[in-house]
Amino acid sequence: QVQLVESGGGLVQPGGSLRLSCAASGSISSIVVMGWYRQVPGQQRELVAHFFRTGSTNYADSVKGRFTISINNAKDTVYLQMNSLKSEDTAVYYCNVGGVGWGKSVWGQGTQVIVSS
Repeated sequence: QVQLVESGGGLVQPGGSLRLSCAASGSISSIVVMGWYRQVPGQQRELVAHFFRTGSTNYADSVKGRFTISINNAKDTVYLQMNSLKSEDTAVYYCNVGGVGWGKSVWGQGTQVIVSS
C-alpha cells in the first residue's frame, strides 16, 4: 500500500504562484501514474494534471500554460507548480496515485488553495 502526504496549499493573490507537493511512501515501485485533482464544494472532483511513469503528462484545458506537474528523481514525490493563479482555481487539491495491480488508486488528504485579493 501507498501513503500520501500533501503540502503547499494556502492563500495567494490573483496572479500569484504556489507549489503543491505530494510525497508517497510504501510500495512506490509499482506506481504508474501520479496526478492532481481539485474539488469545489458542491461540484465534482476534476482532473488537473497527470504525470505518467513513461514521462508523459496531460492537463485540464483550464490550467494549460499556467500549471506544471513534475516528479522528483526518486519518483516518490509529485509537484504541481501553479502560476498566474485565478480566483477560479480556488479549490481543495488532492493528490492521486495509481499503480500496477492496485484495486483502486490512492488519494491524499487534500490541501486548500484560496486565490483571493
